[in-house]
Amino acid sequence: MVATAPIKLSDVNASLLPRTLAGPIFEKSVEQSAVMALARPAPLAIDATTSIPIPMDVPVADWVGQAARKPLSSGGVSIKQMTAKKVAVLIPVAEEVAMTNAGGLYTQLQRDLPTAFARAFDHAAIHGLTMKGAAGPFDDYLAETTNSVALGTADQADGGVWADFVNGMGLVINDDWDYTGTVADHRLKPRLLLATDTTGRPILVDTTVPGTQMASAGTLIGEPLAYSRSVSGKQRRQSTSSDTGLRAIGGDWSQAAYGVGMDITVRISKEATYVDEDGGVHSAFQENLVLILAEAFYGYVQGDAQAFVKYTGTAGSSS
Repeated sequence: MVATAPIKLSDVNASLLPRTLAGPIFEKSVEQSAVMALARPAPLAIDATTSIPIPMDVPVADWVGQAARKPLSSGGVSIKQMTAKKVAVLIPVAEEVAMTNAGGLYTQLQRDLPTAFARAFDHAAIHGLTMKGAAGPFDDYLAETTNSVALGTADQADGGVWADFVNGMGLVINDDWDYTGTVADHRLKPRLLLATDTTGRPILVDTTVPGTQMASAGTLIGEPLAYSRSVSGKQRRQSTSSDTGLRAIGGDWSQAAYGVGMDITVRISKEATYVDEDGGVHSAFQENLVLILAEAFYGYVQGDAQAFVKYTGTAGSSS
């Protein structure tokens, strides 16, 4: 979990939002990001590049005689450069709503900003794309792996979807990596719960733990499972997103690292202008709007893409 950090506010009327918004936005963004739930955290510098050691092999120790030459390890460490990338969102709010319901607006920000940031981070880390389909901010991304298993490949008599996941695990392990967890799309959950053996008995029980809001809240084939809608790319309440057919990615999460900037900046203006999705220009002053601009910094790096495996289904369905 990322340490609690203050959120910097600029030009904020005290009656509009509380002066101190500490911790919960970043903490919830970590909880709701499936990639962050499984990858390892690393320090991130906002104004510089951070060198992140990604282990490519375990150092080899060996026995040595008295006064003999010490054995040289064949293991190596690849240095990945993690650079802070900015994610931002501009939210227009009616001035009447902002001034008469400051507490409600604050509550809404606590709920929506973590979701917005987690979606953007997971989408970039998984697909290497922005939310609008352009090239993403990170040099590496999980879907680069060529290891792939189509769900539905194994017959029911041979284990069905359970066997598909185990076979994917085998691709990773047979290449000398560890399989330490899976990130999955929510559309996969019904299929997992409906999977049965040849006698009709469920193969899997519920894959989440009741009473928890963590993204990582269950297990699959004996390893941690985290859900994210960014796996498929089809986001709820986002009409421009589309289903890629990707249903899960699993593998060795020691090969993935993320960083979170130490603070979020929130700026508020009642005089600025903004451009909408259709190119129209709006004046906050003229239209009695309050513009809320939230910005944060994240970083992501990974080692060998072949330490992961993709599980694919049919776009637009739960299969």
